[in-house]
Amino acid sequence: MKLSQYKSYDELPLFLNSELVAKVLGVSPSSGYELMHQPDFPVLRVGSRMVVPKEKFIQWAEEQSGGAK
Repeated sequence: MKLSQYKSYDELPLFLNSELVAKVLGVSPSSGYELMHQPDFPVLRVGSRMVVPKEKFIQWAEEQSGGAK
């Protein structure tokens, strides 16, 4: 597993692409891309481009880890 270079959610940009999602989660770029195609992942489509709003990504991550109630 790769280590994330980000130490806090505050360091993230407002929108994340698949490469950045992979870096934050410490997974391969292809895994980040596959994750963004999952039905329950909070993706915003802008034309043919897919991005993830920072706040939705944080919410998703907390839900996946059991942190959100």
